[in-house]
Amino acid sequence: MFKALKEDVDVVFEQDPAARSFLEVILTYSGLHAIWAHRLAHFFFKNKLFFLARVISQISRFFTGIEIHPGAVIGRRFFIDHGMGVVIGETCIIGDNVTLFQGVTLGGTGKESGKRHPTLEDNVLVATGAKVLGSITIGEGSKVGAGSVVLRNVPPNSTVVGIPGKVVIQDGVRIKKDFNHQDLPDPVADVCNSMEMKIAELRREVELLKQARKKEGNAE
Repeated sequence: MFKALKEDVDVVFEQDPAARSFLEVILTYSGLHAIWAHRLAHFFFKNKLFFLARVISQISRFFTGIEIHPGAVIGRRFFIDHGMGVVIGETCIIGDNVTLFQGVTLGGTGKESGKRHPTLEDNVLVATGAKVLGSITIGEGSKVGAGSVVLRNVPPNSTVVGIPGKVVIQDGVRIKKDFNHQDLPDPVADVCNSMEMKIAELRREVELLKQARKKEGNAE
């Protein structure tokens, strides 16, 4: 147990350059507190003490702003950066070395029964505000860009962006987790740029038509 707790602290120092001391991390990192509370709640959940498990998870939600259902299965070295607004559903399965940023939702898509929440395989990163919904799988080593909404399975070693989420990088090799969110492709910006070019082209055509009519009027 103590080895697992130390791993949870160590991963904070690896992922967060703002972490300065063990005391600071242990006392002030809400993501770490939420993970530890979940491990306790999940123990009671597995032993069918569902009410006690839910009480622990709700107390943790109140103090940390992070809601993790006690039924969720979470692997080793899980890291939640900042964490406010993170929601993890009951049937989620999260592998090892997974990182979530604030505002991430791992949720369902309706009232379906059984496995209804996502599976995140090892070494997955889900960036700020992303929503991963339904019983889908995010493949090992993949990344979900900030603000994306993912509704379909994602192959391993891929980068997904947009609404709905689309794979924009898949090169068959593991992608490092230390990437800059602003470097991701922006499909919305691409569409806006295309529309601006079309508008500029239409303006030029209108201007030419005005000049042609003006010449015709002068000729008369």
